[in-house]
Amino acid sequence: MNHYVDGFLLPLAADKVDLYQQVAHKAGEVWMEHGALAYWETVSDDLNDQGGRSFIACADAKENEVVVLAWVVYPSRIERDRIIAAVMADPRLQDNINMPFDMKRMAYGGFKPIVSLSKSS
Repeated sequence: MNHYVDGFLLPLAADKVDLYQQVAHKAGEVWMEHGALAYWETVSDDLNDQGGRSFIACADAKENEVVVLAWVVYPSRIERDRIIAAVMADPRLQDNINMPFDMKRMAYGGFKPIVSLSKSS
């Protein structure tokens, strides 16, 4: 299993979901153009805590916030490092000043897959 995954978890003001979706769509296109295999951005829909630690708590989301869970899949860790460098240098994503969320509250990390199962759509 050579793939590599970056994961993101962040709180987002509920009234900024549409704006975030626009920003994320543009970012996803850039990631894919630079070689990512998959790019997913999801927003909370059912976070009823049934005995475990909730995503709301993990993201430190406030009452007026939703939780965004996102991930990017790469061919390998080496390719991830190359793609990230290209994405960060891409002029289409240089407007970090107007991000619809607080980047300091975002959790981010790289992950090595240990199990990967999927079906074609």
